Amino acid sequence: MAESIHLDLFPEGTQLLDDDIVVGGVSLRSIAETYGTPVFVYDETALRDRAREAARNFDDGTAFASKSFLCGAMAKLAHEEGLCIDVATAGELDIVLRAGVPASRIILHGNNKSEVELARAIEAGVRRIVVDSFDEIERLASMVPADGDVACMIRVTPGIEAHTHEFVKTGQEDTKFGFSLTSGDAQRAIDALRAIRGVNFVGLHTHIGSQIYDFAAFGETVRVLAPLVAANGVRELCVGGGLGVAYVAGEPTITITEWAKAVRDAVREAGMDIDLLTTEPGRSIVARAGMTIYSVGTRKVAAGRNYLAVDGGMSDNPRPVLYGSGYEAVMVNRPLAERDGTFRIVGKHCETGDFLIDAAALPESIESGDLIVTPVTGAYGYSMASNYNRVPRPPVVFVSNGTARLVLRRETLDDLVRLEV
Repeated sequence: MAESIHLDLFPEGTQLLDDDIVVGGVSLRSIAETYGTPVFVYDETALRDRAREAARNFDDGTAFASKSFLCGAMAKLAHEEGLCIDVATAGELDIVLRAGVPASRIILHGNNKSEVELARAIEAGVRRIVVDSFDEIERLASMVPADGDVACMIRVTPGIEAHTHEFVKTGQEDTKFGFSLTSGDAQRAIDALRAIRGVNFVGLHTHIGSQIYDFAAFGETVRVLAPLVAANGVRELCVGGGLGVAYVAGEPTITITEWAKAVRDAVREAGMDIDLLTTEPGRSIVARAGMTIYSVGTRKVAAGRNYLAVDGGMSDNPRPVLYGSGYEAVMVNRPLAERDGTFRIVGKHCETGDFLIDAAALPESIESGDLIVTPVTGAYGYSMASNYNRVPRPPVVFVSNGTARLVLRRETLDDLVRLEV
């Protein structure tokens, strides 16, 4: 039986025509013709809707998790819709500041912040520094002026095993992130921060992992943190991000609004008395809003399996290689054609493991020169992209109300040699 296309994996309002797909009022074929392939395409309206939903359902200080997808245009958009931006490196801090986001709307993360990064954040006046280690506390003690007012949170490891991929679990005891709750390190970190003149301890941060569908994990996190919150008079709690999204048909779809209700219910049931409940959504804002268009280059059969090679691969989407992540594919120039074939979609890189989709449903008649699109690639595609095999990174195009605008140009071969000396 041929598989149907699941439009709920695309941004709302996506249209399937006989010979094209229209997103944000813009033809995907025209984008491929104008900007080439591979190319990332984001529905700007979808980005804004999700960012606005997060800002509306959680308290001020809720931050867009920039690691999911960061460029100047995205930072500016998130700020315009009422979100702070979280960053974890000097590079992320720099691009967000360059985008015109006030430092007072930036939150600095990182498990190994350098003195340079801390100094830049303190000088700029970021909203919060989320402290991650005792070494970092020592650095702050030597750097913050006694008459300063540097607002800090501590990242607490709650000992929660989230049901997700091992590589994106972060709340368990055996992790590089944060201060252990069960060992007493979290309390010792609070005491140490409070002893530093010029540092203002303002609250707790925690993050248990990514791609989480089970609200019970967030509820359990809130429950185990409640005694620490009460003992220290904590007024601000950030429960991090990690809300899961559907990448393939059949996976659950959970809204930010539903997530907010579950977390607020857990806070109330735990008897927490706090002023600010914040989160750090990233994937749930950008994943479904984005997609990647590829051109088919080579089709072959090996050991009875149909292979389609496209002009991108693990350099623009490493998630299948890293996490075994699943995706769907749709033929752009004949989206309504019967999806009666099964293909392993692979990239152009010199790795057997360079594949995007293990068994994609596509028309059996697909051939070299056709276009395919993989939906739900808005998170951790461009941000984790590389130049493996010296392949230039793709451009990024925002579409909205019938208009396409380039926000990141395609890298060139000249770009790739800029660092040569």
